[in-house]
Amino acid sequence: MILLLLVPLLVPFALGPLARRCLDRLTPVAALWSVTLALVVLAGASVASLGALVLTGLLKVPLFAGLGDLVHPLRTASDLVVLPAAAAATGVLTVGAWTVVRSALRQVRAFRVARSQADRRPAAGDLCVIESPHPDAYALPGRPHRIVVTTAMLRSLGADEREVLFAHERAHNAGGHHRFLVVAELAAHCHPGLRTVRATVALAAERAADEAAAAVVGDRRLTARAIARAALAVGEARSARPGFAPAATTGPVPQRVAALLSTPRRHPRAAAWIALLLAACAAVSAGASGAGVVAFHHQVEVAQGEEAR
Repeated sequence: MILLLLVPLLVPFALGPLARRCLDRLTPVAALWSVTLALVVLAGASVASLGALVLTGLLKVPLFAGLGDLVHPLRTASDLVVLPAAAAATGVLTVGAWTVVRSALRQVRAFRVARSQADRRPAAGDLCVIESPHPDAYALPGRPHRIVVTTAMLRSLGADEREVLFAHERAHNAGGHHRFLVVAELAAHCHPGLRTVRATVALAAERAADEAAAAVVGDRRLTARAIARAALAVGEARSARPGFAPAATTGPVPQRVAALLSTPRRHPRAAAWIALLLAACAAVSAGASGAGVVAFHHQVEVAQGEEAR
């Protein structure tokens, strides 16, 4: 049982390299969906395994064993293995819960500020222009969706480059990319191995919006130039936008510009293998977690005297 519960805690460390390969081989939209779905499964499986380990350790303590109506000792591996594993799982879950609450409060606070700031100003359709000396632009989710851009950003770009920027941010809103960023943020707090995947999901969302903007304006070179100039205008300045509000100036901009300037190449066989490996990681993690939880439940029933063996 303990070995089964450990498998979902090891598999997430393999997702980071696979996710980066996935983005190189699949289309940005396909990579975004594939990586995010695998991320959800692995995060859920790791939390379930950690929870089962915590409960296993608690039921080794006489007080909690009595509360659980255990009439026989819980049959598990040696206490030298179970108790340290349960203590570590408790620590990981506690830290994860604390950091996710702290992150959620910070993001909600930033969203409310950005939303109220956008709602106070007149909008031209979905476009909201904010007077500010700091260049910035981002897609703001909500009802209705908004494209927030500062006057400094508008002055930094030419008319055709502005159209690219608007098309990019509209693609974020149309694709609901903020949802993928929220999922990646939550999953990053569930397991340390999933933290690196958060950046891959953000990059996939930006690449998807880049390709959508290039399709709208019909010029990949113009799209690359607009994104590069917008990123240069922002520079090292910090934006007040929420972390889940995607923006054209985030992520590894040189990598995105290079992808726009190069001819898209498809590798169907490699893409199929990468997708298969992602699915295998998710299946192994979910299967081991489910089997471990079922085995734990069976051992509890035995310890409660409900089954003879």
